[in-house]
Amino acid sequence: MAMFNAIWTLVLFIMFIGIVLWAYSSRRKKEFDEAANLVFADEEKDKEVAGETDK
Repeated sequence: MAMFNAIWTLVLFIMFIGIVLWAYSSRRKKEFDEAANLVFADEEKDKEVAGETDK
């Protein structure tokens, strides 16, 4: 049973490291930046519908 726990811990640790590397990958930065700015895109669309402009 102790061997199973050790292997399971190792598998989970490797998965954690993989997720961290994926999340901080420079190839994913553009997609994450776009996702982070989606909230502001809705506000801009609402302003256009209401006829407001930045002056």
